[in-house]
Amino acid sequence: MATVVATAMSPTAATARPAGPTPDPAAAAAAGAEALVGSRPAVLQAGASETFHQRRVIRSGDVSYVAYDRSYRGLPVVGGDFVVVTDTAGRTRFTSVAQTRPIGTLSTTPRLSAADATATAKALLTTVTTVEPTTLVVFTAGDTTARLAWQTTVSGTGDDGPSRLTVEVDAQTGDVLDSRERVIDVAGTGTGWINGAVSVNTTQSGSTYLLQDPSHTTIRCQNATGNATFSGPDNVWGNGVGTNRETGCVDAFYVAQQQYTMLSSWLGRNGQNGSGGAWPIRVGLADQNAYYDGTQVQIGRNSAGQWIASADVVGHELGHGIDDTTPGGISRGGTQEFIADTLGAATEWYINNPNDTPDFQVGEEVNLVGSGPIRYMYNPSLISGHNNCYSSSVPNQGVHAASGPGNHWFYLLARGTSGGGNGQPASTTCNSTTLTGIGIQPAIKILYNAMLMKTSSSSYLRYRVWTLQAARNLYPNSCTEFNAVKAAWTAVSVPAQSGEPTC
Repeated sequence: MATVVATAMSPTAATARPAGPTPDPAAAAAAGAEALVGSRPAVLQAGASETFHQRRVIRSGDVSYVAYDRSYRGLPVVGGDFVVVTDTAGRTRFTSVAQTRPIGTLSTTPRLSAADATATAKALLTTVTTVEPTTLVVFTAGDTTARLAWQTTVSGTGDDGPSRLTVEVDAQTGDVLDSRERVIDVAGTGTGWINGAVSVNTTQSGSTYLLQDPSHTTIRCQNATGNATFSGPDNVWGNGVGTNRETGCVDAFYVAQQQYTMLSSWLGRNGQNGSGGAWPIRVGLADQNAYYDGTQVQIGRNSAGQWIASADVVGHELGHGIDDTTPGGISRGGTQEFIADTLGAATEWYINNPNDTPDFQVGEEVNLVGSGPIRYMYNPSLISGHNNCYSSSVPNQGVHAASGPGNHWFYLLARGTSGGGNGQPASTTCNSTTLTGIGIQPAIKILYNAMLMKTSSSSYLRYRVWTLQAARNLYPNSCTEFNAVKAAWTAVSVPAQSGEPTC
């Protein structure tokens, strides 16, 4: 459970300070977090053999989020991450800690060789094309006793297609402790088959133009056969035919650039990767699918052979990258798909393209298998096996089915039970309550700020706590947003948590 750690400052002392230059909030946050961590409060579950490594400071409004990694006797600790939340003066407002128990004393001498651990990881895939270096780590993820483990990432194909799998193997027993799939599915002028005639910012190289952003060169669209960035002599792109790869790239590239602007305007984020860039988008996947794997976004086709580069699909896949590059990495506990769906929906609403009217359906434009949307955020149960309401069984479902309660929560938070007008449908609750939405921009801002408190132990229960704390951070003088977040979680049966924030 994320835990609040509060410090107080006397108003009299604050007003008695001599005037001076305004402190840099990021520097104050870094210093304040270091002071807290240096005191080794009990919430960190810290032992004498552990060291902590501050990552970057992320600012959002008047709040800073300072993420940390942990080492034990020089070995990375998987599941030892945490985030310190501070105000503009560097005072701690909240801490979010993944680790639930101390590591204690642990041998760092393995019985199992790295080669044997690698072989175990490779055996989890059907075919293996690449193996990334195998490293020794301490594994503490989940409410488990710490274990010495080998960590390796293997790429190839698994039962569900392309795979990039990170695996932790117990370095003493050879047991697989955990595995995480990193393949996450589902101004020139151009004509896309979904977005129609659009304007895109391209790069000129001599007499040739590239479908690459001139200011953020990692945003580019490529032919998946050979991974060459689309180029041409006239800066006019696509022909509007959905089976044409360049046309698919027009749609995808346009969405990526629009999402980049949305992230800055609505969330204050510097690009999809948080550092001013993103990942190449590649159109041509020979599958009814799309995915992000940590290095790229692959766009496949629907059953009619058209490339599925709609705002909510491309926004969703890039959303996985946003999730991956906020603290804690890709969300877990069945929450990863709902997180990406919300970012896809926010992208679609920000773009507001008349050829793709904003809504809270997922993939309605691409008609993936000829039967309409992939998911319905306002009523997830319209898809067989997807639940509107949370229960303890949801985290054990497939990740797409498990998205139901989170998507339902987001819709209720943004639009309320009536749908909020503009043709959006009504949505029922699991407790027969009536809710009023706060709008999609405040809703996605609250969720994004919750993601900045995310650790590797993310779950529906923790997202309830994080979003409540995010609402308190963002709207310190109002309880309206906080109460809306709380009511929406209760309305989808995610229960109150011990020690959660109040307003």
